[in-house]
Amino acid sequence: MQLIACPWCGAREEAEFHYGGQAHVPYPAVPADLDDEQWAQYVFFRDNPKGPFAERWMHTAGCRRWFNALRDTATHQFLAAPRPGADGQEAGA
Repeated sequence: MQLIACPWCGAREEAEFHYGGQAHVPYPAVPADLDDEQWAQYVFFRDNPKGPFAERWMHTAGCRRWFNALRDTATHQFLAAPRPGADGQEAGA
């Protein structure tokens, strides 16, 4: 069982969390201007690097808050999970 460090609750089992995809993906400025191909790119296409990767996670069985975490996709090790607003991280990103 892998432990994930929730910024508010501390380390908990991964079963308490929900993966939310790649972090820092901005919503389109004018959604009505996007054609079908652009929407498909926004909704379905994400980076898939080997190594450190910024992700969104929700502590569903705990505080129910979303947070960004830096995880190594090769080792699955969580490298950082700062509270939003800490270390220059945006609160709503």
